[in-house]
Amino acid sequence: MALLDWRSADHFDPTGDKPCVICTKPTPLRSDSGKPVHKVCAEEWIDTHTPKEENR
Repeated sequence: MALLDWRSADHFDPTGDKPCVICTKPTPLRSDSGKPVHKVCAEEWIDTHTPKEENR
């Protein structure tokens, strides 16, 4: 599972909550690109959309 490090204050928007782009619930958190998203939603999205290597 992807684990993002969002300890930086850059991931918190003090101006208020906006709907998460994934689950639509309110969040003060922002992605690296500034989009409102919960950390757990972003981690799950990465896991779902990252190609997996096949075991050979």
